[in-house]
Amino acid sequence: MVQRAAGVIAATHRGDHARAEELLAAFSGEQAITLGFYLLADLALGLVRADTGQSMDELVRELSLLVAHTDGQPPPAAA
Repeated sequence: MVQRAAGVIAATHRGDHARAEELLAAFSGEQAITLGFYLLADLALGLVRADTGQSMDELVRELSLLVAHTDGQPPPAAA
């Protein structure tokens, strides 16, 4: 489930939107999508926390500001 969520993000960033849609469709439902992306976010924030030494509260605050600034839009695909 987490690997599938990571695959969706990787496919999106390389501009392979068909593959991202295919991976999303492979989830068993909205609850599975939500759980997969939650677990992926938790793991990713844990990696950043281990690398930077910041608290989870600090990281979530920074992430919230970034989301507000970008209006929730994903970054453009790499060229």
